[in-house]
Amino acid sequence: MVRFKNRWLLVELIPCPTATASALDASSPEDNGINSKQIWSALKQSVLNNFGDTGWGAVSSSLTIKYYSPTTNVCIIRVARDHHKTAWAGVTMLTNIEGRKYIPNVVHVSGTIKQAQLSAITHNREVIARYRANRLTAAAYQDSYEEFLQKSTQELEALQD
Repeated sequence: MVRFKNRWLLVELIPCPTATASALDASSPEDNGINSKQIWSALKQSVLNNFGDTGWGAVSSSLTIKYYSPTTNVCIIRVARDHHKTAWAGVTMLTNIEGRKYIPNVVHVSGTIKQAQLSAITHNREVIARYRANRLTAAAYQDSYEEFLQKSTQELEALQD
């Protein structure tokens, strides 16, 4: 019996500031209105545009968005090991989701969901620390980010393959 092997991509979607938004607003977390289904659709379109039906046919059966956090714009994508480079390239060439421009940043690629979870938790903590630094709050200050970190850690640890 052969086991189905996956690769897990931890991707940060960095929103590009619009002409009307200031640089400070672009660095703060916001509800940007996208969800994992819209990310999947945009990724599908990116693979189709860049690799055609053959590329999409290779990737489509195994491509799933397992986790997305609108606060930190981090998502975990599962794809078959044989075709993970096609999916990775599709993520890299992704330019917009639902008409809003994003810069995708592949933070981590792993062979197990556990390593992707640990990297996502570490990355979430770093992003929240950046948000706090931009707000110029003391490190001991309790805010809604603490609840988010606890909630996101629980959600990430609950992910199953």
